[in-house]
Amino acid sequence: MTTQTALITGITGQDGSYLAELLLEKGYRVVGMTRRSSTASDERIAHIRDRIEIVQGDLLDQASLVEALRAVAPAEVYNLAAQSFVPTSWNQPVLTGEFTALGVTRMLEAVRQVDLGIRFYQASSSEMFGKVREVPQTEATPFHPRSPYGVAKAYGHYLTVNYRESYGLFAVSGILFNHESPRRGLEFVTRKVTDGAARISLGLASELRMGNLDAQRDWGYAGDYVRAMWAMLQQDEPSDFVVATGVAHSVREVCEVAFARVGLDHERHVVVDPGFYRPAEVDHLLGDAARARAVLGWTPEVSFRELIEMMVDADLERLRSSVAGVPVKTS
Repeated sequence: MTTQTALITGITGQDGSYLAELLLEKGYRVVGMTRRSSTASDERIAHIRDRIEIVQGDLLDQASLVEALRAVAPAEVYNLAAQSFVPTSWNQPVLTGEFTALGVTRMLEAVRQVDLGIRFYQASSSEMFGKVREVPQTEATPFHPRSPYGVAKAYGHYLTVNYRESYGLFAVSGILFNHESPRRGLEFVTRKVTDGAARISLGLASELRMGNLDAQRDWGYAGDYVRAMWAMLQQDEPSDFVVATGVAHSVREVCEVAFARVGLDHERHVVVDPGFYRPAEVDHLLGDAARARAVLGWTPEVSFRELIEMMVDADLERLRSSVAGVPVKTS
């Protein structure tokens, strides 16, 4: 039996690392595509580095993508690479467009040129809904993105649809709502909170400065969401799916759960700083993953509280190494 090969762009990121683990468990040959860099950033995949292959490629360079596809000959491509931090997209809107929008164009065009039989997954985002037209949001909800990141993701999403309809490519988009884990970058709000709570509990900080505590998101566990990515490429016909828990929580609730995990009252340590507000806020994202449940057989397994507590525990473990001997209440 021939081993299935998958190429993952963005393999060093949160989703890429969890997806690589999943595909290895399923017996895939896993190849990650990374940009050439003078500094390594592979801590999320260090534990599986000897089980995967790495190929050079850059979403800004069409020729490198074609060469990577020809060298790897994948059956499946998961395009997870992007400039993915929403606040940065206002500071670097052109770069965000190059990676997150035009990068999809280059990747799809490379697939079209090399092998139309490749199955292609595009990482779309709930940020495309932005100023939502309805609650909850489904695959049929119109987009109204409220950031350069959301706009770029909408471009990539529609282009994936276009290549599917124009060239018969098996190309799908997963409209994933917020998904977190201990591997989330420290710049993202959930990880900022769990790291902050851990630091304050260990005496390494006294306050946590935050933006809009009333913004609500549908937060799930990244390890659950990569199962949906894989399932989308196993279907008989390509189509797009919303992936979400169906339950929204506020940033304030993230703070409550995180600080309670270390025996603290968040109200005594969290300070609202208007400097962290977005130029255009997205107030309420809530996904309806009924199609994913019905067609893919997908359901999330980790609850919101379990997710936040998992992240706090991981941050405590990471930070304790530098403050050995400090007792910390974790339940």
